[in-house]
Amino acid sequence: MILELIKSRRSVFPAQYNDQKITKEEILNILEAANWAPTHKRTEPWRFKVFHGEAQIELGKFLAETYKETTENYSEFTFNKLTNNPVKAGCVLAICMQRDTNGILPEWEEVAATAMAVQNMWLTAHELKIGAYWSSPGIIKFMNKMIQMEEGEQCLGFLYLGKYDGALPEGTRKSTIEEKTTWI
Repeated sequence: MILELIKSRRSVFPAQYNDQKITKEEILNILEAANWAPTHKRTEPWRFKVFHGEAQIELGKFLAETYKETTENYSEFTFNKLTNNPVKAGCVLAICMQRDTNGILPEWEEVAATAMAVQNMWLTAHELKIGAYWSSPGIIKFMNKMIQMEEGEQCLGFLYLGKYDGALPEGTRKSTIEEKTTWI
């Protein structure tokens, strides 16, 4: 049942990933799920840049060096994390959004559609026993220096993907849906 899949999905971080490879077929399956997200006016604003294999090393170097060049509060821990996390992952997807160049739709609708595409990917990855984690460090605003982006396209973060061992923890919510719902 889809509700059980939704309720059991968790963030799985790069430190939890094992060395099992993610295949191109698995990545394509996850991306195909993204393409079926709801989208107003059928703009399909989601765009993805796939870092797989050697490209993950380059991504880590770029993120760490960009962080070092642009931060006011440098941390060696953060530098190392930005260097190593892409390599620990089986694959990293840059989550990008292509704005409607005619400006017909409000930006929030395009962001929401892209987020729904990510949710589809996350649930598909979970079903495939692939862990996922959406990271949105401040340095995403510099991604156009590393990857080709179209006019109006922006990076919203990274979806780290990796296979993992063991069970995921139980989920909790701070309150019930009844406490967050008003019937009118």
